[in-house]
Amino acid sequence: MFSGKSEELIRRVTRSKIARIPVQVFKPVIDTRYGETQIVSHSSLSVGAIPVPDATTLLEMVEEITVVVGVDEGQFLDDELIDVTDILARSGRQVIVAGLDLDYLGRPFPPIPTLAANSEYLTKMLAVCHRCGAPAGYTQRIIQSDELVVLGATDAYEARCRLCFNPLEPEQTRLDVE
Repeated sequence: MFSGKSEELIRRVTRSKIARIPVQVFKPVIDTRYGETQIVSHSSLSVGAIPVPDATTLLEMVEEITVVVGVDEGQFLDDELIDVTDILARSGRQVIVAGLDLDYLGRPFPPIPTLAANSEYLTKMLAVCHRCGAPAGYTQRIIQSDELVVLGATDAYEARCRLCFNPLEPEQTRLDVE
């Protein structure tokens, strides 16, 4: 988190729109942090998005004219996203997926690692460690919860480098999630 993934997706989609390339942007229905039909970066950039419950629905909603398909928070969609992105890419579309590759325990967060392995182009975004300022590729949960998915931003997570990341001891500094 906090590495600029959504901001980069918004930037790429906006460039396509400026070039008058037909674009559709999707997000999982579970992601309601900044509204149901918007993708919003931590720096407040935004773009409209179509909420979808799963990857199959996303595929069904892609219009024939669409050339660029953007997907935010890909880790919250099912593993079908792997096949769906392949179908879209094989149909000549450019597919841009933003998502976390690791969960709060530092484990691969499906389906992102497989998407990364299958992609022609990959941009790994790193945040800045909240503790020491080093490049950060981990998401430290700072609230108490055993749930895999807890929606939140700075209230629930911090970016951490490998040395400062400790998945077994979430800091109880802000709130409890029941």
